This record gives sequence, C-alpha cells and structure tokens, in this order.
Amino acid sequence: MIQELATIGWLLLVVLFGAIVPIVPTGAAVSGAAALAFHNQPLTVVLVVAAGAIGAYLGDLVVYAMCRQGGESLARRLRWLRDEDRLASVKHRLEEKQVPVLLVSRLIPGGRVPVLLAAAFVGLPWRTFVVANAPACALWSVVYAAIGLAGGSIFPEPWQGVVAAVVLILIVNQSMTWISKWREARASTSEA
Repeated sequence: MIQELATIGWLLLVVLFGAIVPIVPTGAAVSGAAALAFHNQPLTVVLVVAAGAIGAYLGDLVVYAMCRQGGESLARRLRWLRDEDRLASVKHRLEEKQVPVLLVSRLIPGGRVPVLLAAAFVGLPWRTFVVANAPACALWSVVYAAIGLAGGSIFPEPWQGVVAAVVLILIVNQSMTWISKWREARASTSEA
C-alpha cells in the first residue's frame, strides 16, 4: 500500500507540473496510473482520479494567476485574442457556461492555456474561476482514468494496459491537433 501511495503522490506532482508546464502529457499520466492501479490495487483508482484532479486544479490556479499577472500585454500576443468578435464570444461563453468551457479547454490539446488567458483577460473573477474549475478538473481526471481503465481491462498484463492507455491518449491528442490545424487552415483560406 505504501508503494501505491508513493505512486499517487508522484502522479499528483506530475499532473501539477504538467498543468503549469504544458509539455507534459498529464492525461497520459492519469490514464497510465489508472491502468496500473486496475491491475495492482483496483481501489486505488479512486486515489488516481483524486490525485489527477487535485494536481490539475492546483496547476490551473498557478497558470490562471500567471495569466492574470501578465494581463493585457500577454493576452494580445495571441492572434485569436486580437480579434474583438472572437474575444467577445469567449467572454460570453465563459459568463454563461464556465464549467463546460473549462472542461472542453482541458480536453482539447493546447486549449487550456488560451482559455485561461482569455478568462483572465476578460476579468473572470477568482471566486468564479475557483468554483467553476473544480468540477472541470474532476471530470477531466475521470475521463482520462476511464481511458486507462479501459486499457487496463482489455490487456492481461499491467504494462500492456499502461502502454495502450498512453498510446490511445497520444493518438487522440494528435488527431485533435491535426483537426484543429485543418480547421484553422480552412478558415484562413476562406477568409483570403
């Protein structure tokens, strides 16, 4: 049990670090840990979900604080925030549906930081962010743990489930990145 708790602690730190430095595949870490927990100690899957959610939440708080500190000069560096119509649309969506917007931004590769930056730029209050981001992080952790559980239940060996979960996450993330780039290219050609 001590080894499982140490693994959970490391997972929390990895997800926290990955939420601050968005080059770490945090979803793959949660999925892999869930697949491993499924084979070794199935009850620790709950701890995997909790560690993933807490790490993501704390990391988001740090990133949101940095975005609020960077202010308008940081926000204006992003091309899509220079467009007043798009900024107004993001502001409207954030005011109407904070949890869904924050959840979708966590699930789309590269979507979290721009949405957090936009939220800071449009002045989403801390209290609103703190409350709305908690369920978004919890749902994100549940989704990625479920992917890991699916991989862990399909394969007989723990390492196979971990590899399958990580590969699946990487494929989904890369596919979503390609789709996003394709949409941007299509939108820019239609504007021209």
